[in-house]
Amino acid sequence: MNNIAERLQSARQRIQNLCKQAGKSAGPVKLLAVSKTKPVDDIRAAYQAGQRLFGENYVQEGVEKIQQLSDLTDLEWHFIGPLQSNKTRQVAEHFAWVQSVDRLKIARRLSEQRPATMPPLNLLLQINISAEQSKAGVADETELMALAAEVNALPHLTLRGLMAIPAADLDPADQIRVFEQMQRLFVKLKQQYVQIDTLSMGMSGDMQAAIQAGSTMVRLGTAIFGERHKAADD
Repeated sequence: MNNIAERLQSARQRIQNLCKQAGKSAGPVKLLAVSKTKPVDDIRAAYQAGQRLFGENYVQEGVEKIQQLSDLTDLEWHFIGPLQSNKTRQVAEHFAWVQSVDRLKIARRLSEQRPATMPPLNLLLQINISAEQSKAGVADETELMALAAEVNALPHLTLRGLMAIPAADLDPADQIRVFEQMQRLFVKLKQQYVQIDTLSMGMSGDMQAAIQAGSTMVRLGTAIFGERHKAADD
């Protein structure tokens, strides 16, 4: 396979097969195409192949792509990278989703800076499920529920669920264990807030365990676009 349309078809088929193995319909599992460092022509190619959800890690790069692709009005842009407070306005003004919120300060700024003419900004709270010092994310259930209550009360935002990036070197059994921990947190949150519907977890190397544990959205980059170029400086 050497083109984006073929790789997308293969990714969708793999998701469908994994859903069948897990005994669930493929419908609830969405595919987020991680397009960081990829040119707009690649995104257009994915769009032509039916892809609509795209994830960006770098603020300036993502905003430039959104502006360049503004003619594609049904694209859904997700910000999935670390977000500094001095970059929140750009994200609030351009993206539909932010998957990497783990601090009330960031959520407040996003709410304050979301234009009133735009729909509420969809938020996922990031969980540091593998307790890695190098990664951002909420540390435990107590911290999660406290943050969720604060975020849920903010105007111009809609709390939609959780996101996690587990440690990359886990064996299959540990992958399932950490994803099942995420699923338990997701169910707990869903019991408190009726609008909760998104559990974003699973990439190429751990997608099987993620779907088995109840992921509703997987994030694939290289599997769709091929090897990445050097990351943009943001």
